[in-house]
Amino acid sequence: MKNLGSMLLVSVFAGAITLGAYRFFFEKPNYTIVAPEEQGSVFQTNYTPTSARGAGINDVDFTLAAENTVNAVVHVKNVTINKGPNRLLDFFYGYGNNARPQVGTGSGVIISQDGYIVTNNHVIDNSSQLQVTLNNNKTYEAELIGTDPNTDIALIKIEADEKLPYLAFGDSDNTKIGEWVLAVGNPFNLTSTVTAGIVSAKARDLGRNQSFIQTDAAVNPGNSGGALVNTNGDLVGINTAITSQTGSYVGYSFAVPSNIAKKVVDDILEYGNVQKAVLGINIARKNTPYAIENGIDEIEGVYVSGVEEDSGAAEAELQEGDVIKQLDQIKIKKYPDLTGYLSSKRPGDIIEVMIDRNGESLTVPVTLKKRQKTIVPEMGMEVKNLSEKEMKTFKTDHGVMITGVPERYRGYGLQGKVIISIDGKKITDIQEARNAFGSIKRYGSTDITMLNEKGERERLIFQ
Repeated sequence: MKNLGSMLLVSVFAGAITLGAYRFFFEKPNYTIVAPEEQGSVFQTNYTPTSARGAGINDVDFTLAAENTVNAVVHVKNVTINKGPNRLLDFFYGYGNNARPQVGTGSGVIISQDGYIVTNNHVIDNSSQLQVTLNNNKTYEAELIGTDPNTDIALIKIEADEKLPYLAFGDSDNTKIGEWVLAVGNPFNLTSTVTAGIVSAKARDLGRNQSFIQTDAAVNPGNSGGALVNTNGDLVGINTAITSQTGSYVGYSFAVPSNIAKKVVDDILEYGNVQKAVLGINIARKNTPYAIENGIDEIEGVYVSGVEEDSGAAEAELQEGDVIKQLDQIKIKKYPDLTGYLSSKRPGDIIEVMIDRNGESLTVPVTLKKRQKTIVPEMGMEVKNLSEKEMKTFKTDHGVMITGVPERYRGYGLQGKVIISIDGKKITDIQEARNAFGSIKRYGSTDITMLNEKGERERLIFQ
C-alpha cells in the first residue's frame, strides 16, 4: 500500500513537469505586453443617456392608460334608412314604404361628464337614429350636435343619469415619432379593445389637405372614432382611417390630431359651425414639373407662390418666393405641417411666421382671417367675399363675387358678377352662399339675383 502511494505521487509530479515543459517550449503566449511609452487603441464613443425605465417594451407600463381609457370609449351604432329600390319590379311599380334599415358601427370618445362624445363624421353620416353603448353595456339614444366633414369629426350627446367617465384632450403637437400609443375602440362589434404601437409619422396627408398622425397600432373596421392615447392616458388623436386593399389592418393607421379635434368641437359648441382660419397664400406643390424646374422640389418648408388680396399674409407683407419655415414653435417641413397647425386656429388669432427670404431669416406676426373663397355645392362655382373696393365698384354692401365657373355654366356670362340673393335670401358672405346653394332642390328652380360692374341687377332662373 505504501509503494502504491509513492508511485501515485511520482506520477503526479511527472505529469506536471511534462505539461510545464510543453507550454514553455512549444505554446505561443496569447497576451501582449504594452510598454509604458506605447498607447493602446482608444475608441471615442458618444454618451447617450438611457431612460431610467429602460429601453425595452417590457419596461413600458400600458395598464394605467388602458384602465383609464376603456370606460371612456363607447360603441356607436348608426341606423340609416335606405329608400332605394331593391327589386327590379320596384323600378316599375315604385318602392313606396319599402324602406330598408342599414346599420353601421364605430366608436366614440366621451369628452365630458355630461355626455358629449366625439366620433368620426363618417361613422354618423346620414343617420336616422344613433345609439351609444357604454363599456358597462348600458345603451342610450344619442343626439347629433354638429359635424365637420373636412376633418371627419362629429359631436354627439347622450343624456345619462350619472356622471360619465371621460378623457381630456392632450396636446398632439407634443407627440413624438417613436412614442408609444394605444388605440382603443370597438373593432368588429367587440367591446372596448386596446392595441399598442408607436407614432410612425406626423402630418400625413392622405389627399384631403389634412394632417394625420400615423401609427402602427392595430386599427380595424369599428375602431373609427375611437381614442388614440399616450402612455399617460392623454387623448392625442381620434382614430379615423386605414389604408388597405382588404379593408382590414395592414400595418399602419391614421388619427386626427387631438388639437384639431378639440378646436372643431369647441367651434361647434360655441358657433354652431367650424371657424376656418387661413394665412392667405398660394403654395407651389412639390413633385410637379413647375416645382422640379424651379428647384422648389428640394426646399424644406412651404414655398409661397402668391399672396391673396386682403389676407393676413398680404397685411404682413409676405411675398412670392418666401419659404415658410416655422409657425410659432412648430417647424414646417411640408404643406401638411402648415395645414395641420392652421386647423387648430381661428380667424383673429395671431401667429408668428418665420420665413426664409433670399437667404435671410425673418419672423413676422400674421393675423389669420376667414377663408375668402369657397366652391358652392350643387352648381360647383367658386365665389369670394367682396373687398371694400369691389363693394364700391358694384355699389353694394353685400354679396359674393363669382371667380370660377364650371364648364356647363360658362355660356351664361357669370364670371366676375356678384350674387346678392338666392331664391330671395340675402347673401352677405361665402358661408351664406354655401348654405343657400346647399339647400337648392335638385328638381326645383333656383332664382339667382346678380349685379354686373355697372351695378345693374340681373336675374337668372336655373331649372
